[in-house]
Amino acid sequence: MPSKSLLALAATLAACALTLPAQQPAPQPLEAMPYSPSLDVTSLDRTIDPCQDFYKFSCGGWEKNNPIPADQAGWSVYAKLANENQQFLWGILEDDAKAPTGPSSTPRTPVQQKVGDYFAACMNTAAIDAAGDKPIEPALAEIDALKTRAEIIAALPRLHHEYAGSFFFGSGTGQDAIDSSTVIVELAAGGLGLPDRDYYTKTDPKSVKLRQQYTAYIQQLLALTGESADQAKADADATLHIETALANASLTRVQRRDPHNTYHMETIAELAKIAPSIDWPLYFKVQGAPGVEKLNVSQPDFIKAVEAELSTEDVAALRGYLRFHLLTSAASYLAHPYEQASFDFYSTTLRGVPAMPPRWKTCTRAVDRNLGEALGQEFVRRTFGADTKAKTQLMTEQIETAMQHEIETLPWMSDATKAEALRKLHAIRNKIGYPNKWRDYSALNVKADDYFGDVQRSYRFEDARRWNKLGKPVDRDEWGMTPPTVNAYFSPQMNDINFPAGVLQPPLYDPKEDDAPNYGNTGATIGHELTHAFDDEGRQFDAKGDLRDWWTPDDAKGFEDRINCVRDQYAGYVIVDDIHINSKLTSGEDVADIGGTLLAYIAWKKQTEGQTLNSADGFTPDQRFFVGMAQWACENQRPENLRVSAITNPHSPGFARINGVVSNMPEFQQAFHCKAGQPMVHTPTCRVW
Repeated sequence: MPSKSLLALAATLAACALTLPAQQPAPQPLEAMPYSPSLDVTSLDRTIDPCQDFYKFSCGGWEKNNPIPADQAGWSVYAKLANENQQFLWGILEDDAKAPTGPSSTPRTPVQQKVGDYFAACMNTAAIDAAGDKPIEPALAEIDALKTRAEIIAALPRLHHEYAGSFFFGSGTGQDAIDSSTVIVELAAGGLGLPDRDYYTKTDPKSVKLRQQYTAYIQQLLALTGESADQAKADADATLHIETALANASLTRVQRRDPHNTYHMETIAELAKIAPSIDWPLYFKVQGAPGVEKLNVSQPDFIKAVEAELSTEDVAALRGYLRFHLLTSAASYLAHPYEQASFDFYSTTLRGVPAMPPRWKTCTRAVDRNLGEALGQEFVRRTFGADTKAKTQLMTEQIETAMQHEIETLPWMSDATKAEALRKLHAIRNKIGYPNKWRDYSALNVKADDYFGDVQRSYRFEDARRWNKLGKPVDRDEWGMTPPTVNAYFSPQMNDINFPAGVLQPPLYDPKEDDAPNYGNTGATIGHELTHAFDDEGRQFDAKGDLRDWWTPDDAKGFEDRINCVRDQYAGYVIVDDIHINSKLTSGEDVADIGGTLLAYIAWKKQTEGQTLNSADGFTPDQRFFVGMAQWACENQRPENLRVSAITNPHSPGFARINGVVSNMPEFQQAFHCKAGQPMVHTPTCRVW
């Protein structure tokens, strides 16, 4: 049950992969996806009292039977389905990569040619390794030729335009928070090589050691290009110094949850006063947006820190920083030594992953990432039927009806705020399965013998597509996830909920199963995304998707009092070691979990009203609903990955997302006969919606 979006919608999206058997599995046959039941009794641990630990009761067997594969930081029901989808896509790509060989062969469609050739180029590791670092040599030479501060600053517009590296800051386009019908230019914080600002500011022994390991990675990557050991160390130390300065000026993730903290409209002249070293009109002209007059500077203090670094840092240090960020952004697409170095730090050191994934996974993900809606057409055609879409749409409408009733009967909300909430609810658009109109990739040149070139051209294609939105109406049909993605999201500025075809597959959703586990699982996911429209961030946007305060002061206080109950509860859960959930970061997701499950339960009861429901697998229908809900969250996580998640992930770990929900639901407690004082009966009951 995922998340929402604002400046970087990509920050809310995710997926995973599978076991490495002695022999790689064959690509999934193209005819059908694998079938598995929605309620998996083998995942249960019946030795656990459900009123003591419902997550363990529902998922204890799953945890024992599903060790983390060697190429994964964690393993979960979502990750397994993502892997099955990837294996299915692999089969598609293997077929599409085969060029017609004879006069009777069926020609590939333009879509099949692009996804097939991209996949073939990625799979050709012999050619990639033979090229070494030649694909990146011209860019490195360009940086090496920068001898003065003025030359380094003047190079930034081109570096941002040509390469995917995070050079000091980020820029792009997005919806205006105040007027969601308008596309504006946005300037964002960036330039860090570690996952979050906190990695630079924390002083505990693990954080100190990790920074040492990070500088060792920087040195290793630079040494691969031929830098001397002394020069590589100097550049690594300088890079860490620069990034630490940028991190200290960055907002925390909790601060960024308040959209007011990241909305600062400035004129180009005002921006020039903050950072006079950069020729901003020229910068935006190079990006493809000449004549920009105003923009959102999301973090002005951060841009001031960029200016300070560009103005005062040693020129050689700035050059070393640029070299590293160019290399680290390209490493995964270069010869094996570069790819291995990147994997060793970002996957093994940071997240505890011992082994690289098989190449087919890497390449399938690459195609999905860069040609997602082209590949998505192939996926949807084979997997997503009209029946699934219609049933999901019906379930969504039923859950929205439940939400309407909940809003209308809330005892703590005034009629004035209720009217605005209902207006917003009725304006939400439901996007299910795939886009109404597929993205056009005809301008993207894909070559079967030029993987790094394909990567670069894909970056430039997408960058140009985003900048080209300026001056045009917001495309409210656009998706922020590809159709095969096992995830879902709510967009506060689009005011829509989005469920890709990839997440509407067994075991998460199974049209052949009975309603109880389907509503418990997929229904709760739908309710989760719907509730995001009214969480601590989403509630600040109105029916149009504009950032506007539509709450009375008393109602806003009532909301905060109730969400603080949730925050207090979840702050008591330990993630790993002695690290507790940062409930100010996770509260939006926690509230959505609780509210979404309640909405799904109400909708399920309405759907089955008047029916005679039978017990199955030793469970009553109500119990099947809750077990179905819990089993989407079954997971195993490496401790290293849990430490990263504690800092960066706005979602609580799986056990908390289940136990935290059911302990606040009298409906669950009645179904399993839980009594006051047991762990699954939280006092006081926390409920917002």
